[in-house]
Amino acid sequence: MEDQKNLFLAIGLALVVLTIYQFLVVEPAAKQRRAAQQVEQVLAEAEAKPADPVAELINQVGRQALQASPKVMVDSPALDGSITAYGGRFNDLFLKKYREELDPDSSEVQLLDPALDKGGQFAMFGWRAADEGANNTLPGLETSWQLTQGNVLAPGAPLEFSYTSSENLLFTRTIEIDDLYMFTITDRVENAGTMTRSIRPYGQVRKYGDPTILPKNATPMEKRKLRGSFVSHQGVIGAVEGENVKYNYKKIRKGGGTHTGTGGWIGFTSKYWLTAVIAPNDETLEANTRMFRSSRGEDVFEASFLGAPREIAPGSQTEVQLRMFSGAKEVSVLQDYQENLEIARFDTAIDWGLFWFLTRPYFKVLDWLYGIVGNFGLAIMALTVIIKAIFFPLANKSYESMARMKALQPKMEELKELHKDDSQKMQQETMALYQREKVSPFGGCLPILLQIPVFFALYKTLYISLEMRHAPFFGWIKDLSAPDPTHIGNLFGLIPWDPSYVPVLGAVLAIGIWPLIMGLTMGAQQLLNPPPADPMQRRIFAFMPVIFTIMLAPFAAGLVIYWAWNNFLSLLQQYVITRQNGVETPFDRVVDKLMGKSKSEEAG
Repeated sequence: MEDQKNLFLAIGLALVVLTIYQFLVVEPAAKQRRAAQQVEQVLAEAEAKPADPVAELINQVGRQALQASPKVMVDSPALDGSITAYGGRFNDLFLKKYREELDPDSSEVQLLDPALDKGGQFAMFGWRAADEGANNTLPGLETSWQLTQGNVLAPGAPLEFSYTSSENLLFTRTIEIDDLYMFTITDRVENAGTMTRSIRPYGQVRKYGDPTILPKNATPMEKRKLRGSFVSHQGVIGAVEGENVKYNYKKIRKGGGTHTGTGGWIGFTSKYWLTAVIAPNDETLEANTRMFRSSRGEDVFEASFLGAPREIAPGSQTEVQLRMFSGAKEVSVLQDYQENLEIARFDTAIDWGLFWFLTRPYFKVLDWLYGIVGNFGLAIMALTVIIKAIFFPLANKSYESMARMKALQPKMEELKELHKDDSQKMQQETMALYQREKVSPFGGCLPILLQIPVFFALYKTLYISLEMRHAPFFGWIKDLSAPDPTHIGNLFGLIPWDPSYVPVLGAVLAIGIWPLIMGLTMGAQQLLNPPPADPMQRRIFAFMPVIFTIMLAPFAAGLVIYWAWNNFLSLLQQYVITRQNGVETPFDRVVDKLMGKSKSEEAG
């Protein structure tokens, strides 16, 4: 019966490992291949079809107008970029504090891109007709605004644009920016015409191309970023009347969706960055997510909201204040905007995951520790100690149970030899032995089961933590958010090549020093556990550290350091408990041999 229980445990652990590997490695790669094939098919079909000369002419004129349009610079402590008078678009935008690469001289992270092709993204605001009036008389995507005030958008230095429609609707737009990532857009409309008009404000973010699809010649770094896109949500994010709006690119391709309510925001998010348009809290709105094909064949993804109609009689006016966030998903910044500007659920732009009840407090403690120790890697290790302290009493009981199980191994062997021809009697005597010794064969399994959600939650916390991006540890770890840069395949950096490019074997050749430490500590911990009697089970358990080492090698170094440090603390705790129960461990035998040799050498 003990063999059956151990076998079930081994199978369960193997299934957990295979499930994790399937979810985080195999399935993302398969999705990438399928998505790339779909895109290639669409592009091939688009090339096979004759071009639409009218659509192409319109697109070309639009591009030329955008390039020739006057641009007003944006210059704040956190952002720089420009706003174009053509369409009033937030044209390009860069983060001053964040770089694309670890090199401080690399280019700033770009949030908005004026390119109207794959990778391009922009945001804008405008008006649509709510009655029978023609939309093309209202300011929109191709409107040429006139700059009437200001020359550089900065905190305390707003810009003002104006536009007059053919129906004598006078539009005045004032744009302000704070010290961080929030723009305030105030649109005032005055009816100088002779007819009452009904119009609706809108805001939108457009993105050209699906960032979760990579070309065939993608680099290992791009592939790692893609793998992460399936761990952290990428696509449309928002909230309407306090209810979350969430669509990945696959769901948008299937049709997107519409949400109605009072107050809300919507936009596009990636792992660390967000661009979203925000409606007033009292605005009745309709939020939409969709995808369409441009005249050049690009996939265009759009997230927008459409506000309530406004009746403007001749001689009257109306005003609406909208906002746009474009910046880094810093937790404290999002929460400050959420509280001070009353933007409901704004911090849910960060993908806290299913275990949000763990990831949120994890982050608070981690951020607090980071402020104390000044090194994010040390903060991870300190958080690990805190988690170990919380689980300390439970772990002690489990390790004590495992130690007592290990102490029973000689008696178990005697029972097997005595009842080797009577399995039923063997099971009865085994259960009687457990009852006499007050030992549970499953007592050591509980910490493993409890650590699974803890592991996932902490992994999620570390993965989404912007603070870990480009954060150094010690030695060769210069970026905790990237995998260990050392590899077995290049002799840990002595040979200048990347072994991860090697098909199939690349996963093994790319194992770094910290993943090896993690695997060794995991294997050492297994030496303290009671070994399964069945040889096949022993081989399965012995192979687990190898599987975990290969599986975790491409993960962020911060996570691997956590896992290795956690293993080391568990190893110390289990060793002490085992020795307290009078059980000799393999480490003791090694030490005894070394000491015996040393004494013999001294005697000699």
